[in-house]
Amino acid sequence: SLYPPRGDYKLIVNTVSLAGEGIQNIRYLQLRSRLEKEGLFDQENKLTLPKFPKIIAVVTSDTAAAWGDIQRTIKQRFPLVKILLSPTFVQGEFAPPSIVEAIKKVELDGRAEVIILARGGGAVEDLSCFNDERVVRVIADCKIPIITGIGHQRDETLADLVADYSAHTPTAAAEKVVPNQNQLYVEHCQRIERIVDALKTRFNEENANLSSLKNRLKNIPLTSRSLDKAIVKCQMLRQKLAAIDPKAVLSRGYAVVQKIDGKLVNSTADLMADQELIIQLNSGRVKVKVMDIFESENLE
Repeated sequence: SLYPPRGDYKLIVNTVSLAGEGIQNIRYLQLRSRLEKEGLFDQENKLTLPKFPKIIAVVTSDTAAAWGDIQRTIKQRFPLVKILLSPTFVQGEFAPPSIVEAIKKVELDGRAEVIILARGGGAVEDLSCFNDERVVRVIADCKIPIITGIGHQRDETLADLVADYSAHTPTAAAEKVVPNQNQLYVEHCQRIERIVDALKTRFNEENANLSSLKNRLKNIPLTSRSLDKAIVKCQMLRQKLAAIDPKAVLSRGYAVVQKIDGKLVNSTADLMADQELIIQLNSGRVKVKVMDIFESENLE
């Protein structure tokens, strides 16, 4: 109502509803919460990016600055990589189905080992296609690892959350997906240096072992003479042992006389008539009985 004397207006508000960015943010948060509950953003669902990809597919606009940035970055870092472009809209109402189709084409083609989904920076509403549920689900279902490089550092879309890896910019995505050939060369030289050092160390060790063996070979004549002396000594000991071997004594015609209980008989004083004895010969034993005892010490 209007009060003319003072020019006052009186407004009575019955209901308030969000519009514009407010309603878009609510829808974004609701979709994010629902997809998060489904597990689409879980880390265990992420695919591993290949370390040395041979073929990379880029899903972006063929007229976007992002496409040029990605090509230039990859060629500078790792020029051996082949780059495929699957063009798409990256803004507007036709962008979500176009992105879905572009990703599916790459997956159907089957050559790419990794996909870069990229777009340069822009207003929040310009990036809304990357919050579309269709785009999020096609990224989640893709069997090829996908890395996003969307907008600037401040931007984060649902596509970033579901991707296997998220970079802040298209250039950062390109840097992540390929190694730096200069760094690889430095690492290669360092590995060669370590191998050479290891070989030198091993060579010095083996050379020391060889010198030790040469010195031992020089001592072989001394060792040989000591061995000859030891052999002669062993032969002398063998002869002495053979001389006192009971079997050797028996083989020369001698005998061992024992009583029945096994005690040795050394003197006739230990004997009596009719006593039984055991005589051990070289080839056996005999049992005898004492008939007579002679005290003579002469051996005939």
